Amino acid sequence: MTEIAIMIEGQDGLNWTSWQRIVRTVEDAGFAGLYRSDHYTNANPPDKDSLELWVSLTWLADNTERIEFAPLVSPVSFRDPTMTARMATAVDDLSGGRLSLGVGAGWQVREHTNFGWDLLDIPERFARFEEGLEVITRLLRNDEPSSFEGSYYTLKDAIMLPRPARAGGPPILIGGNGPRRTLPLVARFADEWNGVFIPPEIFAERSARLDALLDTQGRERSSVRRSLMTGLVFGRNEADLAHKAGLYGGSTVERLRSGGLMVGSAAEIVDHIGRYAAVGVQRLMLQWLDLDDTDGLEQFAASVLPQLN
Repeated sequence: MTEIAIMIEGQDGLNWTSWQRIVRTVEDAGFAGLYRSDHYTNANPPDKDSLELWVSLTWLADNTERIEFAPLVSPVSFRDPTMTARMATAVDDLSGGRLSLGVGAGWQVREHTNFGWDLLDIPERFARFEEGLEVITRLLRNDEPSSFEGSYYTLKDAIMLPRPARAGGPPILIGGNGPRRTLPLVARFADEWNGVFIPPEIFAERSARLDALLDTQGRERSSVRRSLMTGLVFGRNEADLAHKAGLYGGSTVERLRSGGLMVGSAAEIVDHIGRYAAVGVQRLMLQWLDLDDTDGLEQFAASVLPQLN
């Protein structure tokens, strides 16, 4: 059955108090993992607390024993890929091999403007992302010094020591749905494809497209895990559901349901999970927007997870 993990937005009011409480809840409640975004701030005002990603994952690695975790995702637009590879290897080793390295091209205009990073136009952004993936995978997977000369990044006899405890380092996760740019990069570089906010039928179509691309690369189709990040609105009653739906930009339960998000009671959520399992989703990262509602997370775990075993 599909594994269930939690995803939170790290720029939407996350601080040490809320992070530590959420981590402990996810670990104790039986979820498979915990994932979080990597942003300076929100795409639109107001600015809120935004706990630095890699510092927070280091704390998680040393204060949990079981859950897997990852950034969804760390962008190369403001994260140098050589340093990202170094940090990811260190955090993965600290955790005993529970980190996936989620990386992306970057997308949020406001944070790049506010903090002085060049987002680039989309073709250049993906060209830089491709080079970043080349750099990261060379450093993680090569036991000998590597050299690389690109338009954005350069390596010259570079090697990371100590070598990762896991052969090849933490698995690379790439998120996104694009068949022309994203999926070809997944087929070349990634160990996991993470679809984003798409219904089961679109996930199945994109997954089949990825299979064909993996065939072209000479890779086994099973070498890339298939996961999905989507929204979750789970409430104790109708009023609670309406409140949680409002966190999605003031939306309604009906609108979110029609948009394919997981909305409703435990029975409704279990049914929705089954539809994703049927098209090959191996892990669901369910977006939990109410960072203060750890009681709701516990109730969700207690009422949904036992039905999936």
